[in-house]
Amino acid sequence: MDPESAKASPTSHTYFSQRMRLHYLDWGNAGAPPMLLVHGNRDHCHNWDWVAQALRDEYHIIAPDFRGHGDSAWVYGAAYSHSEYVYDLAQLIHQQELAPVTIIAHSLGGSVALRYAGVYPENVKKMVVIEGTGGPPAELEQRPVHERMREWIDHTRKASGRQPKRYDTLEDAYTRMHEANSHLREDQARHLTIHGSNQNEDGSYSWKFDNYTHVMNPFGVNREQSRELWSRIDKPVLLVSGSESWFAQESREDLLPYFQNAQQVQINDAGHWLHHDQLDEFLMITREFLASA
Repeated sequence: MDPESAKASPTSHTYFSQRMRLHYLDWGNAGAPPMLLVHGNRDHCHNWDWVAQALRDEYHIIAPDFRGHGDSAWVYGAAYSHSEYVYDLAQLIHQQELAPVTIIAHSLGGSVALRYAGVYPENVKKMVVIEGTGGPPAELEQRPVHERMREWIDHTRKASGRQPKRYDTLEDAYTRMHEANSHLREDQARHLTIHGSNQNEDGSYSWKFDNYTHVMNPFGVNREQSRELWSRIDKPVLLVSGSESWFAQESREDLLPYFQNAQQVQINDAGHWLHHDQLDEFLMITREFLASA
């Protein structure tokens, strides 16, 4: 990170959810209003470091690692599903007494946070959701149960034989990170690589996330049920997307009618990780939204 962003550092903590040891960062300022920053799939809590650095004087910021991500424990003998992620979020908010909490969430984290807010609307103050209203393809929900189960079994079996990708050097891992998102500045890509990888015993490097997070659970809350949960959220919601993201390129219906109080905005020259690609604009939009009545 650059010298300006190095002015403050978070502290690492753990909490327990379904007997699993999960990790989160606490950026201090405990007397301020609480804010949760929730990362996306195969990301980690340090994806929010630039946002947290900018907002830490105004909020008490907590940034968790989902199970199977970052420095949280991996799941053994069970699948990764939204229900478990929602439980992890519920446990953190409950144990740290964060409600009512402001939430900023990205992608998978946005989907999880919206479901949490639909279950516990009284625990949420405001939400900023970055490309988090997606979900499994509609065709998947319409397929026969036996097909979904067979596919899940096949994918899980394949995941069991899949070894984490190894990079000879941290520089190689950084190169892969930068290739995956060309919008990232060099310092951003290096920062995310350092915090998102572990060194193996043989000296190589691998990403921290569990490969089993690639496997999509065959069952869960469907689109209709998700929208039913969204309709229960009675606090303001800001839906943000990037103009160059795959999310924006797909044909999507207007989702605002499914919310009681939501608005949406698109940020130009930004991809799926728009809070990295156009940080200053994202912060400006977010601050305006959070300050509004």
